[in-house]
Amino acid sequence: MVGEMSGRVRRPHGIELDDPRLVAFWARRMLCSLTTIRADGGPHVVPVGATLDVPGRLVRVITSGSSIKVAQIRRASSPGAPGAPIALCQFEGRYWCTIEARARVLTDADAVADAERRYAARYREPRPNPTRVVIAGAITKVLGNLPDVD
Repeated sequence: MVGEMSGRVRRPHGIELDDPRLVAFWARRMLCSLTTIRADGGPHVVPVGATLDVPGRLVRVITSGSSIKVAQIRRASSPGAPGAPIALCQFEGRYWCTIEARARVLTDADAVADAERRYAARYREPRPNPTRVVIAGAITKVLGNLPDVD
């Protein structure tokens, strides 16, 4: 890296959840990558649509209950534990943001309906899916390089 050659290494800065740049960046219609951890410890990265809930300190992803990402989160989430570690990342040009969270899989109808409404507001109305669940991640850290709010 250029920074390493000059003796300086640029490190990402932590971002507060109430930062208006964060809210604006996560309101844009952009796909994200979701990283979960496989049983062998390796990363499993897939494209998803995700929503940010600042007051609730949550990120949400709607998906099929039979997906590999759901199986990995369920495997890594033991009762009483804080949830499985996940990371959601989105970028546009040089701007990027990664949200780290501890995730659980929610199956109740109210949680799914709420997540579908949030998804529809950011992206589009989701197609019907009778096996839909919600990956809900309690945010633990936010990193990135965000553009200024216009």
